[in-house]
Amino acid sequence: MKRRGTPEADLQRAVVTALRFALPKDAIIHHCANEVREAGPRGAKRQAILVGMGVHPGFADLIILCAGRVLFLELKSLKGRLSPAQEAFRDAVLAQGFGWALVRSLDDALGALADHGFTTRVASPTGRGAP
Repeated sequence: MKRRGTPEADLQRAVVTALRFALPKDAIIHHCANEVREAGPRGAKRQAILVGMGVHPGFADLIILCAGRVLFLELKSLKGRLSPAQEAFRDAVLAQGFGWALVRSLDDALGALADHGFTTRVASPTGRGAP
C-alpha cells in the first residue's frame, strides 16, 4: 500500500520537534484535532459533537504558550491556502492582541518565534533575533 503524501502533517511533525528543542522546557506546544476527516453522515455527526464540545472552526494547527506569551501557528504546504474560517480565526486572534503566523517551513516557524519575542535556545536561521 502506497502512502499518500502529507506535506502539512510532515511539516507539523518537523516543526513540533524543532520547537521542543528550541523553546524552554516549560513551554507548552499543543495541537488541537479540529476536524473529522470521515465523509458522510457519520463524519458530520462526529464533527457536530466536536463543535458542541468547543471546537472552533479555523483554529490554528499549533498554539504555543511560553513565558506569558501566546502564539498561534497555522501550517500550510507551499501551495496551501487559508480557508475563510482560518482567515476569520487569524483576524480574531490578532484583534485580541495575540500572535499568529503562517508557517510554510521550519525556518518560518523559528522566525515566527523571534518575530513574536519568544526566547529560544537556538539562533533563528533567518537572522532575526529574539529579545
